[in-house]
Amino acid sequence: MKNFTIGAATLLALAATGAQAQDVTLRLAHWLPPQHAVPQTGMQEWMDSITADSGGTITFEVFPAQQLGAAPDHYDMTRDGIADIGYVNPGYTAGRFPIYELTGVPFLATDGPNAAKAIHEWYAGDYAEKEMGDVHFCLVNPHEPGRFHGKAEIKVPADVKGLNVRPAHSTMARFVASLGGASVQVPAPEAREALARGTADAVTFPYEAMKVFNVAEETKFHNDMPLYLSSQVLLLNNDSYDGLSAEQKAVMDAHCTPEWSKKFSEGWAEYDKGVREEILNNPEHTVYTPTDEEVALWREAAIPTLDAWKADVSAAGSDPDAILEGLRAALDANGVLYK
Repeated sequence: MKNFTIGAATLLALAATGAQAQDVTLRLAHWLPPQHAVPQTGMQEWMDSITADSGGTITFEVFPAQQLGAAPDHYDMTRDGIADIGYVNPGYTAGRFPIYELTGVPFLATDGPNAAKAIHEWYAGDYAEKEMGDVHFCLVNPHEPGRFHGKAEIKVPADVKGLNVRPAHSTMARFVASLGGASVQVPAPEAREALARGTADAVTFPYEAMKVFNVAEETKFHNDMPLYLSSQVLLLNNDSYDGLSAEQKAVMDAHCTPEWSKKFSEGWAEYDKGVREEILNNPEHTVYTPTDEEVALWREAAIPTLDAWKADVSAAGSDPDAILEGLRAALDANGVLYK
């Protein structure tokens, strides 16, 4: 059988001729550097497993580092068939996915992989169909809880006032603004340059980003309080998915599950923990652990961000309290609800 690179137009033609059973090469686009933990671990394991389980009839061509388009464009690239599969940060497009933006509100989840499973269980189905119905929802991939990292110490919420902060996503941008800071909106790969040029004083990142994006060279002070998640999603172009044979769809479906969301996220979490230990043991860095009283200040400071999210979801015609309770229940059932 002839091997080809699949795309929306090609798949429609194949559907018309009944040739969907041919071997396919799916184009997967992401915005991370190739050496990042996600493409090196969970993403590669996921692709290898699909290729093996499909008997070699599904293979992948990977386009990293924004090669097919800017990080915020990856949803539209996937929807439009520029990529067959897109690795998307929904928080890069503020207000577009108001229900999903709940995943970035501070003080919800205590780890990445189990939160990935919980978020998948909560969001897949009605919520994904409502907000992301023009693509095929597959996986959730959050990092370990992110923290504040800066050029000077950030111990309590008041320390953010007057700072320029590169936030992880739109929800953290709102949080920073509520504390009196200003957001520097650049994708993760451009954060170090913003710090080096002085346009940013701090970032919200997981520890692994300190190493992968060389941000540790610019930020020597770290608040070690787990704060928030940035939950990426892996999405398929609808025509690309529909053009797979029944057997190939079954393989893909078996790799688009809550269990695979967890598995996909485990390597990233392990890498993050390793980088955290490196920074804790590096005398050039200062790592601060807030007291219980200071954590209480942070949690109180996060209430307006949650309230603003509720207002957005209400304006979009959904019930924020029911949605919030659903996510909290899923996180609790998976043992990762922030209490």
